[in-house]
Amino acid sequence: MKGNMNTNLDENRIFTSDSVNSISFEGFRRSTVTLEFDKILAMLADCAPFEGCMEVIKSITPSVSRDFIITMQRQTTEARNLVNTKGAPSFYGIKDISSALFRADKGASLNTTELLAVAEVLRATSSISAYFGENLTADSSLFDFSSRLVPNKYLQESICNAIIGEDLIADTATPELYDIRRKMRNAGNKAKDCLQRYVSGEYSKYLQENIITMRNGRYVIPVRSEYRNEIKGLVHDTSASGATLFIEPMAVVEANNELRVLETKEQAEIEKILFHLTTEVSRFSEILKADYDILCDLGVVFAKAELSFRMNAISPIVTSRRNVNLKKARHPLLDKDKVVPIDVSIGNGYTMLVVTGPNTGGKTVTLKTLGLFSLMAQSGLHIPCDEGSVIPVYTSILADIGDEQSIEQSLSTFSAHMVNIVDILGKVTEDSLVLFDELGAGTDPVEGAALAEAILERIRKVGCLCAATTHYAELKAYALETDGVSNASCEFNLETLRPTYKLTIGLPGRSNAFAIAQRLGIDESIIADANDYVPGASRRFEEVVNELENARSGLEAEREQAKKLKEELREAKDKAKKDREELNQRISELEAKAEREARKLIDSAKAASDYIFEELDEIKRKKEAEDFAKAIAASKANVAAKVKQASDKLGINLERAETIYKPSREFKAGDEIMVYDLKQKGTILKIDKDQYHVQVGFAKLKTNKDNLRLLIDIEEPSDNKKKKNNFRKVNRNGMSTPQVSRDVRSEIDVRGMIGDDAWLEVDKYIDTAILANLGSVTVVHGKGTGALRAAITQRLRKDKRVASFRQGDYGEGDSGVTVITLK
Repeated sequence: MKGNMNTNLDENRIFTSDSVNSISFEGFRRSTVTLEFDKILAMLADCAPFEGCMEVIKSITPSVSRDFIITMQRQTTEARNLVNTKGAPSFYGIKDISSALFRADKGASLNTTELLAVAEVLRATSSISAYFGENLTADSSLFDFSSRLVPNKYLQESICNAIIGEDLIADTATPELYDIRRKMRNAGNKAKDCLQRYVSGEYSKYLQENIITMRNGRYVIPVRSEYRNEIKGLVHDTSASGATLFIEPMAVVEANNELRVLETKEQAEIEKILFHLTTEVSRFSEILKADYDILCDLGVVFAKAELSFRMNAISPIVTSRRNVNLKKARHPLLDKDKVVPIDVSIGNGYTMLVVTGPNTGGKTVTLKTLGLFSLMAQSGLHIPCDEGSVIPVYTSILADIGDEQSIEQSLSTFSAHMVNIVDILGKVTEDSLVLFDELGAGTDPVEGAALAEAILERIRKVGCLCAATTHYAELKAYALETDGVSNASCEFNLETLRPTYKLTIGLPGRSNAFAIAQRLGIDESIIADANDYVPGASRRFEEVVNELENARSGLEAEREQAKKLKEELREAKDKAKKDREELNQRISELEAKAEREARKLIDSAKAASDYIFEELDEIKRKKEAEDFAKAIAASKANVAAKVKQASDKLGINLERAETIYKPSREFKAGDEIMVYDLKQKGTILKIDKDQYHVQVGFAKLKTNKDNLRLLIDIEEPSDNKKKKNNFRKVNRNGMSTPQVSRDVRSEIDVRGMIGDDAWLEVDKYIDTAILANLGSVTVVHGKGTGALRAAITQRLRKDKRVASFRQGDYGEGDSGVTVITLK
């Protein structure tokens, strides 16, 4: 068989001895059918990427080696991770080449279909080698697969270059074939040219149709039967009606003969090519077979990964202890939208679980879940449950589940179960998992219960893990009184008369026969009489069970309430944390705001002190007395110290800011003013709402009220005004121009503004740039839809201050900026 996915079938597997294989197979033979493992394998086969994988899947049996089980689980997990990150590898086109390789080894010549199948295997080998080459390290569980794949580019190209399709050999396969086919084309053209004279010449009136066709591999023309003697030649065929004869004129016999000879040569050359390729395949047959087997194995691994995705399954913890713990286990053969997850465990303080409860309550599903999950895990399959689930390694799974009645063997249900149980008792070991469904049923209840208890006691003494379902109260009592045995119950909702399928470990279940009968309409007096017929001990036991059930229900309700309160507390804690973060954020914002306000106050004080220092410096220059200079210096130091003290108290490193200014009266046209940001004098020309039109030197500009200062507020009306008039400088033309701020930038950013607002900013900026003697400026408007750029350039075309403008070059901002040259 192929592949190393089957733990017991290949010489490369961990188990190679016949005795070990036999033990493994026999230990699981019956349970694979009883627990419906064959249906899981059918689901796995549906995920297989090609047919060869399906043959391997059919042969899968559970392993009994913990190390190998862990390796298989790692393989499935790594394959799933690879599919998640980069998709599944391509297995497309792979076909079974075993028979082709066998025939090649025996000296038979392979046909084109078989050779193309070999080429597909080689293509897949190269593709999957490359797929793994970038993703696997030596410690990967899939590394063994990729390292043993042997691509053969030479053989792959030899086949693909020679065979371009099924039954189609390339002309270039060999020089000889190319030459033969060239001559065949020439001979065919010669024959058709000759026949064309018949079709289009004077003989066309004798033809049934003016066409050239072929019969028996020779070119012929369809001649009407009444004109048979008009065209000399060989008759190769007649129509069904006899009205048409297909004649090969004597003129083309030689060309047709030549064509037939060339066809024979062509076939011989093709056979030579196929034989040569077959010889090459035979030379590499061992490697090809190994590659195919590895591809089958890899296909099964990725099929397991795909099934894991479909079942939303996980890799369980494979333990060396006799302990099983399944969390939120979902039986994979039930509707995944309706199946109720169960928690089931055996081995933590007890090795046997006695499951009781009403019919259809989920007892049998619990047994099958325990057994089926173990078969799946020991075969390298992920199991559909929550993370942290634990599975031990069993050497055998022995199950007695379902109705085993056999008419042919004259066995009743009870007898059939006993035959199966005898077999189980003969095979059980401490590493077995034993599953009994309705143990002791089908016979006298008293004897059945006693027999069931004795069987369970024998199994308990062996020490293996065991789960059994029952309705017998005696077995419930046995579980309560015996060390290493625990009760479990499947819940039933008496209000809805439906099982909840919830398994509760540690508490025996009730059959609820009286309650169900009463809910379905049985007279209460009958129920009362039936209750009287129940032995006192049994009735008391049921009452105890009922009390335990009520207590458990109460505890369960309290646990749910505690869980709900815990969740509410967590939500309240999260909300409090969020509120605290929002409060801290608000405090930070308020502190930042307070800092900004303090910055303004300190900057205002610094601006005032600077003004005072300038005035005092001017006075100092006028005074020659040394003492007076010292006194002034002391005053300056005192003022500076107070400003610094205020700054240090706020912990702020401040820069000089704008002084808060209030004019001594309202502005009006004709007022002499100072433009504050330019440090220039000018005159107000007119006031248009919030816009002030100002003449500064030769330039006219628009600004707002906050940027203006009345000269009468900041200058002394004395001769000092003339002496301190240092606001102008001489330009290169010898003209006096206003002195401007050194902080004027060579670009303005208007991104995010609409057209009119953007132009208002650009208009003011151009005035400022002209006053700053900037020859070229840049407007950053962004690319976007181009609407803002169009609005600005439209205004620039009409602006008399602009000499020219252009779109930005590469590195300047491209179409996102406009570069303006000013007059």
